Amino acid sequence: MKKMSLVLLAAGMGSRYGSLKQMDEFGPNGETIMDYSIYDAIRAGFNHIVFIIRESFREPFEAKFKDRFGDDIQVDFVTQELDKAVGDFKIPESRTKPWGTAHALLMAADVVKGNFAVVNADDYYGVEAYEELANHLKKDTEDFCIISYHLENTLSEHGHVNRGVCSEDENGHLVDVVECTQISKSKGTISYPVEGGIKTLSPKTKVSMNMFGFTPKFFDLAKGMFSEFIENKGNEEKSEFYIPTVLDAGIKNADIKINVLVSPSHWFGVTYKEDKPVVEEKLGKLIAKGVYPPNLWA
Repeated sequence: MKKMSLVLLAAGMGSRYGSLKQMDEFGPNGETIMDYSIYDAIRAGFNHIVFIIRESFREPFEAKFKDRFGDDIQVDFVTQELDKAVGDFKIPESRTKPWGTAHALLMAADVVKGNFAVVNADDYYGVEAYEELANHLKKDTEDFCIISYHLENTLSEHGHVNRGVCSEDENGHLVDVVECTQISKSKGTISYPVEGGIKTLSPKTKVSMNMFGFTPKFFDLAKGMFSEFIENKGNEEKSEFYIPTVLDAGIKNADIKINVLVSPSHWFGVTYKEDKPVVEEKLGKLIAKGVYPPNLWA
């Protein structure tokens, strides 16, 4: 059987959350949000799980997840550190911030050999999203894909949000993702502030929640670009090398095509401690509906 990998971006330190939110327990039997993502992915046909973490918390990750999913599922742990993939570049002593999501993904290049999906470790994406991803990655195609969501299915009940609005061409290929900030819903209307006024958005607007499907070609594109990034921006204390940066360059240079797929799922995530009871409640409702068993890995 071909390997189809799920790569979880889990190297964040959870500074706004106050602890490692990717390891926090949200399910009734100690399940993390990652557990639900992995459960959905395995059901959809993924058979290789890759955690991108930090060396400083490798031990608890391995203890929790190494033997969790059964003998048929390969599990790998790779670490993102400032000194990896930078060659002879001298890292500024003041630099503590990681190099960004695309650099993190490069850490998986040695263990991911086939098509793969990328998700945030602290976001819930839904059953249908993983089915869409799997169906695309099983095809004999060089195209990447992005899983988009209808904006109305990603809004917060507790304030405004920032979302990347997807634009596509007549063939359903991604043209760009435009970041729109302070989006909120009031009296049935979704809008965000722009210079000189307010702009409204359709509830069905397609937005990116950082869920992608790639072929190994991503690593080829990112390696060269990261070398340029380090040379040009490595001394900037807060500079980061992001996945969308690689994709944008690939689109503009006609190196890649990215299919825009739509998931009907409801997305939700956790940023602050105050988000925890909301996530627990939503997962509880999904369990009550029979989407998940009370104990995922029993």
